[in-house]
Amino acid sequence: MAQPSSRTPVAPPPAAPPALHPVDRRPRFGKLAAFGFQHVLIMYTGCVTVPLVFGAAAGLDRATIGLLINADLLVAGLITLVQSLGVGKVLGIRLPIVTGATFSSVIPMIMIHGEYGMQAVYGSMLAAGLFGLLIAVPFARLVRFFPPLVSGVVIVVIGLSLLDVAGVLITGNDHRAADYASPARLALAAGVIVVIVLFSRFARGFLSQVGILLALVLGTLVAIPLGLTDFAGAAGADWFGLTAPFHFGAPQFPPSAVISMCVVMLVIFTESTATMMAVGESTGRTVSDKDLARGLAADGLSGVLGGAMNSFMDTVFTQNVGLIRMTGVSSRYVTAVAGGMLVLLGLVPRLGELVAALPGPVIGAAGLMLFATVTMVGVNTLRRVDLDDHRNLTVAAVALGIGLLPEFVEGVYDGFPSWVRIILGSGITGAACAAFLLNLLFHHTGVRQQSRTGGNRSTIGESEGSDPTDSDGVRGGREVRAEERVEARTAAGAEAGEEGGGERGGEGPRDGEGAEARAGEQHAVDAAAAPRPTPRA
Repeated sequence: MAQPSSRTPVAPPPAAPPALHPVDRRPRFGKLAAFGFQHVLIMYTGCVTVPLVFGAAAGLDRATIGLLINADLLVAGLITLVQSLGVGKVLGIRLPIVTGATFSSVIPMIMIHGEYGMQAVYGSMLAAGLFGLLIAVPFARLVRFFPPLVSGVVIVVIGLSLLDVAGVLITGNDHRAADYASPARLALAAGVIVVIVLFSRFARGFLSQVGILLALVLGTLVAIPLGLTDFAGAAGADWFGLTAPFHFGAPQFPPSAVISMCVVMLVIFTESTATMMAVGESTGRTVSDKDLARGLAADGLSGVLGGAMNSFMDTVFTQNVGLIRMTGVSSRYVTAVAGGMLVLLGLVPRLGELVAALPGPVIGAAGLMLFATVTMVGVNTLRRVDLDDHRNLTVAAVALGIGLLPEFVEGVYDGFPSWVRIILGSGITGAACAAFLLNLLFHHTGVRQQSRTGGNRSTIGESEGSDPTDSDGVRGGREVRAEERVEARTAAGAEAGEEGGGERGGEGPRDGEGAEARAGEQHAVDAAAAPRPTPRA
């Protein structure tokens, strides 16, 4: 009989803790501070340009514009902290994301200010923020209704609509002024653009990312001897202070203004969704519907805070996504540090006054480059769409026409009530509404099309039993044409087979002929379904 062993069984070694995902790792303090400051430098120009452009277009004085800049930096920092660290299971996508004021809201805000005043601007923004919080979850589930066909058209209109604002900053807005469009103003703006181009062409790495910021500094130094700067107001500003909530008075909520800003919130959601998915791919972390909903809810929170704190609605800044790819540092704690720095900058009123004193030609030149870049981002988005498909081409053409009409024809809607002027008078809201509704009509309404052989086509855009890419305007048209060519080839083969059968007394086709027919048919399928090269300008 075997004797039991006297040796005590050795317990297995404890399992090693799972390795942290790079997104959740915390670099040392020195690296945290350095990388966080790098993020701030890259996004700073784009963030402060929005209040500068809006303030100049709305005719606000320099002290008020400085107040808007501080509030803008404060809210951008708070939303960046929320997105990076999260708030429970409700807010924040918990990815390395930096947010800042979006250009999408500038034109609607200018129009609302001209019609109703600043109280309506921030009342409608507050309402749009609440709207964003309410629809964040359903939007994350229905994002397929905002494909590149819709977002690309809207982004193009945003960029083109703002070029006029940049031009006014360069030339000045008073045609009777002695220095209106003077050679000095135009030369200064041209010099700033040249500096930006040189940095983009010859600088590498971090310097190429901050080229616009350095061009602003150099342009301002050149403007001093030209008499285009005035920093007297900055000297009397406080070093520390907090913007008072509802600085312009109790918020007002004109229905047309609220509708316009809610449409802008949908545009922001569309922009942020694409960028958040790109961050997820860059960092190797899958973004679920719940993650996306929390990230979009933070965008909605930016509208609430912006409306209360005299700021702007925020979106995810794409330039910071590029920095993550360039450096390989994907820790969300780095962007959280950047958010903390933005909050501190928002508490320094003297800094806001200094930025507000930058000369118009310098800001206008930087804005011209930024707005043109926004336009090209939209064009690049539309490159993913199959514009050979007449449905997609129709959606893009009509939405672009509706969006750009009020930008080229001033006062085109002056004969309509004020609520129509606010909604359609902004090319951004007009283009967004048109693109969304037309995309629904062409890709999600179950319209049946006839094939070239005269037979009924399957339902286009049905949610069940259809290719999901067919309803997003990217591949649908190409696949429909491929199937139609196959059906035409099949029908022609069937007719030939019937004629051949009659001649041979009812005998079927010979084996060689059947093989050739099948090979030709398969060749047609492969050729038709193959992706086409993208045409280049």
